[in-house]
Amino acid sequence: MPPSDGPSDGSPLDALPWSKPESSARRGARLVGRAPRLLLRVPILLYRYTLSSFMGRQCRYLPTCSEYADEAISRHGAWPGLFMATARVCRCHPWGGHGYDPVPKALPAAGRWYAPWRYGRWRFKAEPVRED
Repeated sequence: MPPSDGPSDGSPLDALPWSKPESSARRGARLVGRAPRLLLRVPILLYRYTLSSFMGRQCRYLPTCSEYADEAISRHGAWPGLFMATARVCRCHPWGGHGYDPVPKALPAAGRWYAPWRYGRWRFKAEPVRED
């Protein structure tokens, strides 16, 4: 009798999704779905660990623009994350804003795949920190 990964006596644990091995087709589809995210993250990581250290770490925002881009692409996907990161880099100039600017938890309501410029915040005004 082959070894099993868990109880096989008809218990409710047999129906759990992680108790069954993943098929190779599903694994391949998941990898293909993540490929655009991975391809966009490679140049960000190369910049972060090579060019950024030579230029000096002087970003006006927290998290830095490369951290923001990496997190936006990881959290929201390649298409929306790319436009969020582009908007952030366009805001990062001497006459732009500064301060804490996190990646939004959810996509903007106005953002659509056919109007990707609506994913990014093109203007930023830092909210004052309230001390209650």
